[in-house]
Amino acid sequence: MKSLTSGWYEHLVRPLLFRMDPEAAHHFALRLLHAAPSIAGGRALLRSFAPAPRPLTIFGLNFPNPIGLAAGFDKNGVAIPAWEALGFGFVEIGTVTAQPQPGNPRPRIFRYPKQEALINRLGFNNDGADAVAQRLRKLRQGPLRPSIPIGVNLGKSKVTPLEEAAADYLYSFRQLHPVADYIVLNVSSPNTPGLRTLQEHDALIALLRVITDENARLPAARPILLKIAPDLSDEALAEIVAAGEEFGLAGLIATNTTLDHSAVAGEGDQSGGLSGDPLRQRSTDVVRFLRSRTHLPIIGAGGIGDQESAQEKLQAGAQLIQVYTAYIYRGPSLLREIIAGAS
Repeated sequence: MKSLTSGWYEHLVRPLLFRMDPEAAHHFALRLLHAAPSIAGGRALLRSFAPAPRPLTIFGLNFPNPIGLAAGFDKNGVAIPAWEALGFGFVEIGTVTAQPQPGNPRPRIFRYPKQEALINRLGFNNDGADAVAQRLRKLRQGPLRPSIPIGVNLGKSKVTPLEEAAADYLYSFRQLHPVADYIVLNVSSPNTPGLRTLQEHDALIALLRVITDENARLPAARPILLKIAPDLSDEALAEIVAAGEEFGLAGLIATNTTLDHSAVAGEGDQSGGLSGDPLRQRSTDVVRFLRSRTHLPIIGAGGIGDQESAQEKLQAGAQLIQVYTAYIYRGPSLLREIIAGAS
């Protein structure tokens, strides 16, 4: 059931934002959120939406509550203080690649309001590992340094051949390791050609070996997680679990966006990854399957838009959850609503 307090956003703010091109609206919102914590009264206003604490500790990190901002919303980490003030228990920035890249041609984000869904084919547009690492380093040394865990989601640069993927991830890992609380290896976006083949056994083993060996050599190892696609067979999921346990991963994130667009058929379908409510059931099924095969921590993502869908992920076996698309449709009251119904 949707909270009545979300009405101001859904009936006033969202219609204004939805008059804009989706990507233009997204960058407009990020600019506001970047500026708000430095404006008199800005942080207090943002904090008025924060939910009550529900602290927990997972893979050695302390989370004030189990709700995180999924990767893709704040790719370059420009609004972290605002996300913390709004009440997120953790923030995952990225996807970050070794080289800066513009992403795919526009338009590349498409709204489906009836389904509370999005399709995106952004293609890892980001400032690159060096610039993002510098930004995070400056933030951690400044007055608005975060007190919540900050994860960094890493992907492959589009120009890097698949056979050189491990070295590409390794470069980003080395740059961002010192300023991240945890690292995510994204091998599941549908918008970088060939990326999902890195989920296949031999390629995945090669990537995990390179990154975990480097992590073990560093003075302060970071929790490493793997983000997987919802479009995998049970057999493929089982192989990923086995690889994750073999290499001592800290956890799994289930799931990325889906290539199954049946929920928006006839609605002006676009190429790219579908997120939002249509992904809810499949992502929950993947969480449930993973939990049946492993004790590794799981972050559930996909179709979380209210108390019921959040509880569904947690009951399926997720310890943490992430939101993205529903935040666009529901606004900042969403977190308080989810925490109020959490058990």
